[in-house]
Amino acid sequence: MTTEMPTVPEEILSALRKHKRVLVAAHARPDPDAMGSSLAMAWTLRAIGVDALVFNEDGLPPFLRFLTLPGPVLSTPDSLPCEPDLVVCLDCGDRARLGDTLQPLLDRVPTVNIDHHLANPLFGTEANWVEPGMAATGELVAYIAKALSVPLQGALAEALYVAISADTGNFSYGNTTPGAMRLVADMLEDGLNLPKLRDAMENNWSEARLRLWGRIMQKVRILEDGKLAAALITLEDLASCHATREDSEGIVEQLRRLSGVRVALMLREEEKDGKVQVKASLRSSGKDNVQAVAAQFGGGGHRNAAGATIALDAEKALTVMQPYIRFVWNRLQ
Repeated sequence: MTTEMPTVPEEILSALRKHKRVLVAAHARPDPDAMGSSLAMAWTLRAIGVDALVFNEDGLPPFLRFLTLPGPVLSTPDSLPCEPDLVVCLDCGDRARLGDTLQPLLDRVPTVNIDHHLANPLFGTEANWVEPGMAATGELVAYIAKALSVPLQGALAEALYVAISADTGNFSYGNTTPGAMRLVADMLEDGLNLPKLRDAMENNWSEARLRLWGRIMQKVRILEDGKLAAALITLEDLASCHATREDSEGIVEQLRRLSGVRVALMLREEEKDGKVQVKASLRSSGKDNVQAVAAQFGGGGHRNAAGATIALDAEKALTVMQPYIRFVWNRLQ
């Protein structure tokens, strides 16, 4: 099977070919698309003779430790063996999403920006490729690998599958493209062991995660005549279950399974500089645009999957967000 490829901008391919020391970075607190794309890009660059390293301010998420790495995931600029010639920025709606520690380096080193988020400001100083119609940044990286004649096999294919499957809800969200499905078919034909990979992705829960999910599900709030389901995760919830923020991943997707729910919301408290803030995650289906809600609070994402960070505790954040969420379905009536 041959995947019909979009045209990868020549300035992207030229930048990747000509630089010999490349740092691959994605947004802080990486999700599977951010980290999967980073690993896949590093594998791709190494295949064409480029010395590529992976950086993320928050390191490799524990739930992705089953992936084969092209090298350690560096988390501080001091850990770099030398200054790179280029930074490849992946899955970042803006430069700030890369985190505070990398910003001084970005002021000195050329950057390439590869992303699929709406309203990306094209912050790359050497080249930009932003395609909001793509299912995941991993999809763009796959097309780059193909354009560079790098086979989608082995660890590269596993990283790409994790990236694409996560951002499409295992190929169930409205952003799932025919191209994404064809890429997976190509990888399967080239030897991707899907049952083994799915087992590693899904059957890795800790007891702390199980306890947290049980606690939070008991407290889920069904609001707005059943159209809104909200899960509030406090610092106390996390501490009581000995859980981490990563243990809450997936809860918001489960809320959307409730019949009649049009918007699912998860508000997870975090502490920063001694103050409580929340990470808001929103999910919807069809025409219900939660990206518009996230944008009101300085966040972003996609129509059916978006998020924002709000400088309030969970209870107050729910109060201020609820009117904006209500507008999502009122505007369609």
